[in-house]
Amino acid sequence: MTSSNTTIAGGGTVSQNLLNTMNGTSSSSDSSSTSSSASPNSPSSLQQTFLQLLVTQLQNQDPTNPMDSSQMTSQLAQINTVTGISQLNTTLTSLASQLSAGQSAQASLLIGQNVLVPGASATAATSTVVSGVSTGFGVSLDGNASHVTVTIKNSSGETVDTEDLGAQQAGTVPVAWKPVDSSGNALPDGTYTISATAASSSGVKVTATPLTGAQVQSVVQTSGGGSSLLLNNGSTVDMTKVVAIL
Repeated sequence: MTSSNTTIAGGGTVSQNLLNTMNGTSSSSDSSSTSSSASPNSPSSLQQTFLQLLVTQLQNQDPTNPMDSSQMTSQLAQINTVTGISQLNTTLTSLASQLSAGQSAQASLLIGQNVLVPGASATAATSTVVSGVSTGFGVSLDGNASHVTVTIKNSSGETVDTEDLGAQQAGTVPVAWKPVDSSGNALPDGTYTISATAASSSGVKVTATPLTGAQVQSVVQTSGGGSSLLLNNGSTVDMTKVVAIL
């Protein structure tokens, strides 16, 4: 039978488990009891290992040159710091999981709602018409504008409607668009492209970025633990990209 203790030069003994912890190894008997023992990296295990090392050091110190008490105090402070950091990491991990679950619950409330998100490019966005009802769209203005004009085109690139939004303040301007052409005829279901132009009262061009209007169909979990929204236009956007809820 193999002894569980090892004799050291000073005449004392050191636990084999302690040596395994110091050397980063484990015996077969140790591995068989892993399920019933604490993790080697847990705070309680770190404290136990440190205290074993400290006691062994005290038992085998040179009587003519005993261990400095200030060094012991420093070591105790260091192990307390390591333990505190380990406990803090555990707490932060738990909080991150709770926040992720809360974000998913909040995102689920958006299912069935129309939202505004950035378009595929800085100059064009889309609006989907289903059963004669549009998901709407929006325009983001970098400055105050005396007049804002929106051009709506069908999938063939033909202009089917033009909306004059008049004077608008800087920021996000949601537009509840009724899908009819300039003659008042209902437009067919499909995806329409939105572009916008704007100018100030002095005639200076104001940057107008169109925003896509779409309906949220479901919430999907990302690999990073966040939440993304699957829209009815087939695209998936991060929840943080939602500019407005219509």
